[in-house]
Amino acid sequence: MTTKTPIAAVAAALLLASAARAAEPPKKTPELVAKGQATFAKFCASCHGPKGEGDGPAAKALKPKPRNLATDELQHGANAAGVFETLSTGVKGTAMVPFKHLSEDDRWAVAYYVMSLREGAKKK
Repeated sequence: MTTKTPIAAVAAALLLASAARAAEPPKKTPELVAKGQATFAKFCASCHGPKGEGDGPAAKALKPKPRNLATDELQHGANAAGVFETLSTGVKGTAMVPFKHLSEDDRWAVAYYVMSLREGAKKK
């Protein structure tokens, strides 16, 4: 007796496998961190400030205030994957919206840049 697998089930499995692969982080490189710094300056600094300290020009008008990305506890953990998750999903109840309009590569670049800000804050 043979069992036929519905095409929809096979398609769903392939989509899930593809989505899982898509979230694998690229290798951290100086070039990727530099790209993250440029993307951060364009999309994040207005709220988080140029050094990620939560003191951007728009921060005054926001409640709650943006996090200090260099020193505060982070929503999904103080690692690149957690920052990527926050960029992808946003933070409910805040002005931090999902940044899905940025490519995955750009979101990973920003995540690595944020981690470099945290590493710099530890050295002070």
